[in-house]
Amino acid sequence: MGRAVRNGSPLPPPGSPDPTTPHRTPADRDPAAPAPNDPAAPASHDVALPADHDPAVPAHRDPAPPAHRDPAPSADHDQAGPAHGDPAAPASHDAALPADHDPAAPPHRGPAEQQHANRAPAVPAQPALREPAVQYPYRGAAVVAQPPRPATAVHDPAGQHPHHDPAAQRTRHARHAPWPYTRLDVAAARAAGHRPHPVRQFVLKTRSRCNLACTYCYVYEMADQGWRDQPPVMTPATFARAAQRIAEHAAAHDLPRVDLVLHGGEPLLTAPARLAEPVDAIRTAVAEAAPRTRVTATVQTNGTLLTRGRLAALAAAGIRVGVSLDGGLPAHNSRRVDHAGRPGFGAAARGLRLLARHPQSYAGVLCVVDLDQDPVETYESLLAFAPPSIGLLLPLANWSDPPPGHHPDRTPYADWLLAVFERWWHDGVRRTRIRLFEEIIALLLGLPTATETLGLTPAATAVIETDGSIEQADSLKSAYEGAAATGMTLDTHSFDQFLDHPGLAARQLGRDALAAPCRACELVEVCGGGHYPHRYRAGEGFRQPSVYCADLQPLIRHIAAAVQHAVRHAAAHAPTGAPGTPAHPPAVAS
Repeated sequence: MGRAVRNGSPLPPPGSPDPTTPHRTPADRDPAAPAPNDPAAPASHDVALPADHDPAVPAHRDPAPPAHRDPAPSADHDQAGPAHGDPAAPASHDAALPADHDPAAPPHRGPAEQQHANRAPAVPAQPALREPAVQYPYRGAAVVAQPPRPATAVHDPAGQHPHHDPAAQRTRHARHAPWPYTRLDVAAARAAGHRPHPVRQFVLKTRSRCNLACTYCYVYEMADQGWRDQPPVMTPATFARAAQRIAEHAAAHDLPRVDLVLHGGEPLLTAPARLAEPVDAIRTAVAEAAPRTRVTATVQTNGTLLTRGRLAALAAAGIRVGVSLDGGLPAHNSRRVDHAGRPGFGAAARGLRLLARHPQSYAGVLCVVDLDQDPVETYESLLAFAPPSIGLLLPLANWSDPPPGHHPDRTPYADWLLAVFERWWHDGVRRTRIRLFEEIIALLLGLPTATETLGLTPAATAVIETDGSIEQADSLKSAYEGAAATGMTLDTHSFDQFLDHPGLAARQLGRDALAAPCRACELVEVCGGGHYPHRYRAGEGFRQPSVYCADLQPLIRHIAAAVQHAVRHAAAHAPTGAPGTPAHPPAVAS
């Protein structure tokens, strides 16, 4: 592999000092608007449809949290922060999230990956801005840092939101993340041999609003509040343009498959008859431009709006369903509440029971690790919904905003996950797949995986926001305001141009993008430096080991030992000369 470049010079070789070595210890949503690692879809994570009108209330109002609730900080994938609903509240409250018709209640916030709390409070709602995004002058050139703006500035003097202001974007990226924005020269990296990898997964944010108000959601409750300036719903014109751009990219790279993820916000706020429109448009465009490319589709939802009608519409369109849930009991889901603070678990459980009757449509369940919950109880409670797979996600956190329970001398997340692994690994019957464990096993065996959370597989995901903006993986929204922004839009840029954005290019460099300790680590092929957002540290960027490094090491080593034991046991009991027995089982020092 060629060498990436920092400030025009090759990156330091493995083992050399790295200026970005991490510190081990870091000192509204619109309740009414019509509106993934792919949480339940193929690649990375854990998208919108037009509508003349949505049964979920006016789309253009700016959300104001109910007066009796604090605007809790958090993200759809995070489990930190105070719960604003009583998990033991009467079941009748769940009726506020009807299962068989579109609610006129406050709209969902997103099925986005859940994340932790204890975040800074959300900023006050701003008027929706709809200025078109402008070009981001990154293609083929190094980024030059510009003088930082005051940290308190939310809008520039001209009134333009910083997400759509190229100067503000460059300044913000350079200030918050020198790696990669001022230390990676993309053109030099290309000249050194780093070829771009085409986008294979497209996350369509079909809705930018949600009917839940989960207190840990990374879309609404963490560092980036860009959702406030997004149209509540993606229009037919936008997803038609998305279809053209995706088909163009598939044809240019002769892709065998592209994976679509309908995401949000809550994508099921769309009426059943219109749910499949973006997927139909993309399939039609791809069939014309790249007939050999297969298109798969998944919708990621909080499950509260799953009905027979929606499931029938999704099944007819070949769109599978992934559901975000914190566990299979009401007590596990105290942070997943609606805009009035009422629990959403009852409606989600009803939706999951319906989904379980349609196994051909069931993609799986995403669950964020919550140290406050018993791991084995959480795992076994999820089995009650018969998921074909479970995605166990580490809370979105970083060195500047560490996860709950983080301590340099402890490994609470490894302990939690290994309790589940032991239960799953030694179960007499494999009742579900657990993606995290299977990915680690595959990487230990030298097999390819499609994940961005582990290993060195190049990132291959693009996010399309409701206004047609092209963004990076939205898990980056946990890092800083505008961290996922590129300044590119479907109207002004192709996905080939997106490949040269330094934020994406850095995530396709493999070892060369990692900190020195990671490049020298024997686990690097499996860990891959950890999930990219987990490497962030304010003012330095994304070139540190994962904030979960201490947890990932014992997790990988324990699983490696279990695989080695299983291989040796199988070899000892296999008939002499039996084919298929590995000569050298994976070896990782314990």
